[in-house]
Amino acid sequence: MKNYTISVNGNVYDVTVEEGAGAVAPAAASQAKAAPAPAPAKKAASAGAGSVKIEAGAAGKVFKIEANVGASVKKGDTVIILEAMKMEIPMVAPQDGTVASVDVAVGDSVDAGTVLATLN
Repeated sequence: MKNYTISVNGNVYDVTVEEGAGAVAPAAASQAKAAPAPAPAKKAASAGAGSVKIEAGAAGKVFKIEANVGASVKKGDTVIILEAMKMEIPMVAPQDGTVASVDVAVGDSVDAGTVLATLN
């Protein structure tokens, strides 16, 4: 059994997932190994101006940009909203700061780990 904390539309849920034997677990493991490969290329291509990176937590599409360059944000404030599997996922500021760059546009497709914005 594994415990996870999941945030959906600002609501936090603690869930427990039972691990089962069978073909499902090995398939998930092979997908996890294959998914991160494109992410380093995206990180290297990003020339963000700030030292604190806000990265995509999942592959998806940029749905909305909540904070523009120069905006002051507090830890936990939503900076960008991604849409993945018909869910809106907020990407939040990891600490207080000022938005130094927004490296994506509404409608862009991003991979997990892609730098979306940076803070100073």
